[in-house]
Amino acid sequence: MLKYSKALGLIVFVFLFAMCNQKSKSETEKETILKGSLDITVDETVKQIVDDQVAVFEGTYYDAKITVKPKSEAEVINDLLNQKAKVVITTRNLTKEELARFDKSKINPRVTPFAQDAIAFISNKNNNDTLIALKSVIDFMQGKPDPKIKGLVFDNPNSSTVRYMKELAKVNAIPTNGVFSFKTNNEVIKFVSENDGMIGVVGVNWLYQPTPDMTETIKKINVLSVKGLNGTGYYSPTQNDLGEEKYPLARDLFIINCQGYSGLGMGFASFIAGDIGQRIVLKSGLLPYKTPGRKLKIRSEIIKDKE
Repeated sequence: MLKYSKALGLIVFVFLFAMCNQKSKSETEKETILKGSLDITVDETVKQIVDDQVAVFEGTYYDAKITVKPKSEAEVINDLLNQKAKVVITTRNLTKEELARFDKSKINPRVTPFAQDAIAFISNKNNNDTLIALKSVIDFMQGKPDPKIKGLVFDNPNSSTVRYMKELAKVNAIPTNGVFSFKTNNEVIKFVSENDGMIGVVGVNWLYQPTPDMTETIKKINVLSVKGLNGTGYYSPTQNDLGEEKYPLARDLFIINCQGYSGLGMGFASFIAGDIGQRIVLKSGLLPYKTPGRKLKIRSEIIKDKE
């Protein structure tokens, strides 16, 4: 009977040990570069292109599930610094001060540039003047009135567009008179489409890839051509003008990965920076960080179809 109890105890021990090992193994294998689940916090102004990337990535790798969480730039960076988010997409790189905070925590962020988009100025369709000088907008943000600008409209006080324009205008805060802000880019587009004389400041991604409910609204606004501070010509936020570095309000897009291991964040970053991801960027109307190659088949003679 004693031998039987010992044998039974040994079997139970081996079984429990095997189960613990299996559980530990399943936990470590739960996420890889192509499998698992991941939350990505995204600058709201570029949500559309990220949604496209995620859709194709998940359609290619069925065991991967990525949830996109759009927020203002300030919220995105704060979540990353406070380790509430491990992978984010931003319209700027990390500053020296932000990198120093990660260094203190022994975290080495992996920063991958993958596209270039732009800040666009929009006006009501009734406005026949589709040209605007960047200096006029900067002067207006510095509190100087301009007869061509009734008001400026931003998406969010903490957005990347506000931060970008504040840096250009060298002001610490946007003026209280003549400058308005909502919560989203779609709200800005809708407001400008209904109000003459207002200039909207939005991420161009929302104009190239409008949501279905905004398709008709987009037709009621003009995308303005902009003259830079040191230029003489007016340029639009198109792929061509971005590629030739003529448009004065261009900005790079980055995916920042602080997972610290070979997880889904690394796999997704490699995907959007790779050939397929760059083709998705190209199709979206933004400028890919690396222009996708094309294979050409050259023939010495033209082969006619057989009748």
